This record gives sequence, C-alpha cells and structure tokens, in this order.
Amino acid sequence: MKFLNKLATTSIASSILASSLVGISNVSYASGSGNGPAQSDVTYMGNTENPKNIIFMVGDGMGPSYNTAYRHFQDDPNTKDIERSAFDDYLVGTQTSDNDDNKENITDSAAAGTALSTGERTYNGAVGVDNNKERLETILEKAKKNGKSTGLVSTAEITDATPAAYAAHVDSRDKKNEIASQFYNEMINGQHKVDVLLGGGSKYFGKENGNLDQKFNNDGYDVVDTKQELLNTNNPQVLGLFSEKNMPLAMEAPEDDPSLAEMQTSALNRLEQNQNGFFLMVEGASIDKAGHPNDITGAMSEMESFEEAFANATAYAKSHPDTLIVATADHETGGLAMGKDGKYEWHPEPIRQMKHSGNYMTEAIAKGEDVTKVINDGYGFEVSEKQIQAIQKEADKLSQLDEEKDGEKYEEQLSKLQDAIQKPINDKSNTGWTSTGHTGVDSNVYGYGPGIENFSGVTDNIDNSPIFESYLK
Repeated sequence: MKFLNKLATTSIASSILASSLVGISNVSYASGSGNGPAQSDVTYMGNTENPKNIIFMVGDGMGPSYNTAYRHFQDDPNTKDIERSAFDDYLVGTQTSDNDDNKENITDSAAAGTALSTGERTYNGAVGVDNNKERLETILEKAKKNGKSTGLVSTAEITDATPAAYAAHVDSRDKKNEIASQFYNEMINGQHKVDVLLGGGSKYFGKENGNLDQKFNNDGYDVVDTKQELLNTNNPQVLGLFSEKNMPLAMEAPEDDPSLAEMQTSALNRLEQNQNGFFLMVEGASIDKAGHPNDITGAMSEMESFEEAFANATAYAKSHPDTLIVATADHETGGLAMGKDGKYEWHPEPIRQMKHSGNYMTEAIAKGEDVTKVINDGYGFEVSEKQIQAIQKEADKLSQLDEEKDGEKYEEQLSKLQDAIQKPINDKSNTGWTSTGHTGVDSNVYGYGPGIENFSGVTDNIDNSPIFESYLK
C-alpha cells in the first residue's frame, strides 16, 4: 500500500504555499507537523470578492470520524504529537444532510447530491428532481448558462448518483443509461453541459447505449481511457472513462489509471482556459464504497487519495486568488468508530501493514481463488487458522450459489464472506462499525478562498448551491 511520507518535517500548509509561489499545482503533499496558518488567515486572506472559479469536493461517506481516524492513520509513530492532516488547517464548519423522504430520514447519495447541486431536498434515489419528479436546475447548469466551463470528476461511475446530480434529471439513480444519454443530448446555449467528464462507467457510453463515446468524439471531445492518453491531450473538452464500472480502490489501482488528484489536475488545466471561469465538482467516491462493507483498509486508502486531491486543490486556489475550494461529505457511511468492545484503544499500525483491501480479497475469493493464499497475500500480519477457517466456511457457502440465478441470496452471502474477511483487521485495529449503510451525523466542511466565510458554523447541504449561485452574479 502506498502511504504518504510520515517523516515529513514541513507542514502541509507551508508546502502548499511554497508550491503555489512557484506556480506548481500538480504536486503530492506529505502530511506534516501541523504548523500551518491560523484559521483566521486561512479563511480570510487574499481576495475577498466573488470567486470566478469554484472547486467543490465531495468525500462520499466521509463523516467526521473518518477525518479523525485518518489523522491517526497518517501520523508518524516516531513523534510524540499527532501530525495534522491536510484538512485540519482548513476546517470552517459543519453541514447537515437531511432529505425529504416519507420512508427514510437518513439520506442516500442521490438525495444528498441533489440537495448539494440544487439547493432543494428530495427523496432517496432522486437525481436532479424534486418530490414531484419535476426537474431542478443545478448549480453546474447555472454556471454553464453564465458562460463558465464545467467539469465532473469521480472515482465512481461518472453516471453514479453524486456526479449525475449535477447534470442529469431522473426519478431513479439506477437509470444510468438515461443519465449518460442526458450528458450527451441535453444542451445549454448550444453546448454540452459538461466540458470535462472523468471517472468510471464506460459501459454506459458504449455500443449498448448508442455509442455515446463516439458521439462525444464526433462533437470535438477527446475520448480517453488511460492516464497516458489523458496526459497527452490538452483539449478543453474530454471524456475520460477509465473503468467499465467503478474505478478500483486507490491502493489496488493499475498504473494505467489516473489518481483522483491527477484527474482533478487534468480537469483544472482544461477548465482554466475559459476566461469566464469554471465550476468543477470532484468526488472521492470510494470512501463510501469502503465504508459500506466496513473495510477500514480501503477507507483509509481512499482518505489518503482524497487528501492528496484536497491538498492539490488548495495549492491551486492559493496560486489563483479568484478560486474558491469547498470540501465536505454528502453523508457518513458505516458508523466508523475508533475503538470498540469497551476498549479505550485504536491501532492504525495493522491497517498500514495491509497489502490489499477487504473488497479486493472478497472479489478474489468470490472468483474462486484459494482462501488461504488470498488472505496471506492480502494481510500484513498473521491471521489465525481459526479466522481463516471462518472465512473458508463463508466462501464454501458462496460457491454453492450462482450470482445471476440466486440474485439477492448470493449478495447476502457475499456480504457474510466480506464480514468474515474484514473481522481480523477490524479486531486487530480495534475498529468499530455501527452499520453497513449511511448514518445521520453531520459532515465537516473544509475550504479556502474568497467567500469561504459563508460556509462557517453550522450550514445545511441545501445552502451550497444558493451560495455558489450568488457568486455567478
């Protein structure tokens, strides 16, 4: 697993500022000592007029406990103090995430994404529509109407709930072919809504859905599917699809895949060519995808990836004083707890030692690979024979089921297998979880740039879009 340099002596804030002074924005930053600027400096320094550019970052599933756990995870164990993460000097407030659903009062990503993008609450599963299934105009669409360039970046399928909520309008988040079609078919001022689309989900843009990728290409977009292809083009309009479905977790990503930070930087390089400015939404989607199966290894890997993107975005904003960056979450996932079973302990070192995520090991065993080999190859410490036998038991049950034929029963058994795989690392680190779904806790808000003071204190997820819209005028 690739970790940030725990031995860095320069603070993250100082590193970012130094890089901005020499015009470098595509840099990875180590977590430092926490000697960053005071909060008043972070919040109010620089241009106080309306920002021309907005970078809105969503750590899907990233509740406050994830930020706390990550601070300990990235800490240098050889020092007495716990080093601050890239987020810590930029905390400005918290945000609520209530939905408007008659059956469920804890939001899903679709309702939360719609609230963030439109300023309106709706029901779970809704993408860009209200409770009457009427279309709601999004902040991205408003930015496009105002002559700005627009971008969506995600480690999930680019048609997934969060990115879809900025440029599509469907009554169910499951209508991904329709979402992809709307990305192409719906125009604003004679132009496609989104200039830069980067993420997974190539299956929704291919032959089975009208060859949308070819149509984008015919309309002047560069269409790429590897990191090198992305780097080789400077076209201001690009469709980058790097996986058939969701992109792999960061710790298992192939070298040909761009990281979240690399996709973000590529998007910024294109969008900034527009003198009218831009709106860019960047989603670290797989924090949530690790949280659902209670995969602490995958969660910390994805937090590291999102931190790198946040640090790079902050560096960009420091070197471009007309840029506002806001980072928050749509909800918390899993009820992550540092400590469980009455023990006043949490141990990040075993997590650092892991070679693969629980999700990776689950998929490998589900495909028929040898249980003992997968566990020994994936874990960074010895797993007891009793624990391996428990995993083998669940794997044997899964092998008797067919994914297509048995459907829901297969998925239930797959979850039991992953629970068994996760247990050794959750026990070793003493990590607790309360749910395999979302929880209703508030999310932290981090940010920098002109107008960030409007996000201080306790805000609501429906406040984001109206605030951003005020900067368009």
